[in-house]
Amino acid sequence: MSDSRQAAEDHYYHALDLYAEGRHEEAVAAYQKSIAADPTFTEAMHGLSRAYQDMNRLDEAVEIANRIAELDPDDVLAHTSLSILYQRKGMVPEAEAEGNKARILGWKQQLKEGKK
Repeated sequence: MSDSRQAAEDHYYHALDLYAEGRHEEAVAAYQKSIAADPTFTEAMHGLSRAYQDMNRLDEAVEIANRIAELDPDDVLAHTSLSILYQRKGMVPEAEAEGNKARILGWKQQLKEGKK
């Protein structure tokens, strides 16, 4: 494992602890450090998006969820998160579109698993 990924994971696990303790601002900072150490670490991005959502910082949550979807277009959770965030923002057509993407990706994954 690279040093940058190890640092990213260290910050990520610290962020999870802070988040669990309800210390959202500090968790956000730790998630950001994790992503700075490894900009491709989508687990930290999911955590950051969720923390922003819980803090009602929906625009920032959407921005992070979109970044995950760009890095990994097959990430079902990214599209599910976007659907939920768009619903909370009252953006119904966008929410439905992301919900459909998540469903289709989920079906594709189920089909792949069924063929193994």
